[in-house]
Amino acid sequence: MAEAAVDRSSKSGLGPAGKPFSTFERLVAWRYLRARRKEAFISVIAGFSFVGIMLGVATLIIVMAVMNGFRTELVSRILGINGHMIVQPVDGPFTDYPVLSGKLAAVPGIKMALPLVEGQVLASAQAGGSTGALVRGARAEDLTKLKTISDNIKSGDMVGYASGEGVLIGTRMADQLGLRVGDLITLTSPEGDITPMGVNPRIKSYKISGLFEIGMSEYDSSIIFMPLEEAQLFFNAEGLVQSIELFVDNPDDIDNLKPKVEEAAGRQIAITDWRQRNQTFFSALQVERNVMFMILTLIVLVAALNIISGLIMLVKDKGSDIAILRTMGASAGAIMRIFFMTGAAIGIVGTIAGVLLGVLVCVNIESIRQFFSWISGTVLFNPQVYFLSQLPAEMDLSETISIVVMALTLSFIATIFPAWRASRLDPVQALRYE
Repeated sequence: MAEAAVDRSSKSGLGPAGKPFSTFERLVAWRYLRARRKEAFISVIAGFSFVGIMLGVATLIIVMAVMNGFRTELVSRILGINGHMIVQPVDGPFTDYPVLSGKLAAVPGIKMALPLVEGQVLASAQAGGSTGALVRGARAEDLTKLKTISDNIKSGDMVGYASGEGVLIGTRMADQLGLRVGDLITLTSPEGDITPMGVNPRIKSYKISGLFEIGMSEYDSSIIFMPLEEAQLFFNAEGLVQSIELFVDNPDDIDNLKPKVEEAAGRQIAITDWRQRNQTFFSALQVERNVMFMILTLIVLVAALNIISGLIMLVKDKGSDIAILRTMGASAGAIMRIFFMTGAAIGIVGTIAGVLLGVLVCVNIESIRQFFSWISGTVLFNPQVYFLSQLPAEMDLSETISIVVMALTLSFIATIFPAWRASRLDPVQALRYE
């Protein structure tokens, strides 16, 4: 076999002592990848190495894409309903909130200033059933600008809300309480009227004017939007608001906007940004993402170790061929490059196949989830547990490139020792090795 390769390379004008990675070296390396019947076991090991690298790379791409999608979706939904900056008073309540919110909204980089009154209530239906809820009192014109809500009204409209006679609730809360548009929802607040006998809870019923669904179950099942003036009366906060939430053009540019907001306010204020409010949550996501990357990298590492074992066995099996190549004038470097290309080819092809498989799965991730849910008869990725209504996947180009580079690097490193070992054999030793 080796003689035939030499003859063919000689006819093309290229010999064993040609340039590095010459046609002769590539020809021999390719021949070693095509196993004969007696080399079937080596071929099986090479096949497992290929499959391992392919699955490792694909799994890394899929998992990292899903975690990126998780973060993006959660950030967009959390920040879509909550302000990027929360401005709270220090030297007294915001009684001049119409003027103050106008000043803050005029700061370059701020899209909207949303005065809010918030309070915890017990929401219940006349037919029975109750649940805890967070009431957010906001002006109708502000809520119309909040596209996360106004563009996701699934039933009803904001006409009743704008007139000050209706409230908006999430679809999951409506399903939990058995409510629909036009029904009455009863809200009970512990911050009621002060009497000689103590504080009596305030209980009042409101007509449901619309149902919203933003796709995050935690919000769809726990938030009620109420007209600002009505919320001020309900929570004994006439003429004032508790905070003003600011929505900015670039959430990552918060630090540069804080001094401008403080200057525009013209009074003592406390500013809390979205990173501080959700620090624990997003830190946990980042830690989980990093740990998953390291754990899944072990799959690629194990596959790379299979390349080592396969090449060592191939070197042992090809001892006589190595001897013939060396006597024909092949240098130690040529032998090393031949076996290096043999092992590297497995890593390269496996990595390419893994990228294609990973991209294919990421593009069809939601269809795959629904298929397996249908097959198993269970709800995979339950929205009640994972907050989101569908499985997201967002591939990052730089992250995918780093995965490819990591897989190729491990594959190349795995080929160095067997290739070096083959290059160290002289003809006599190679025949004995055989």
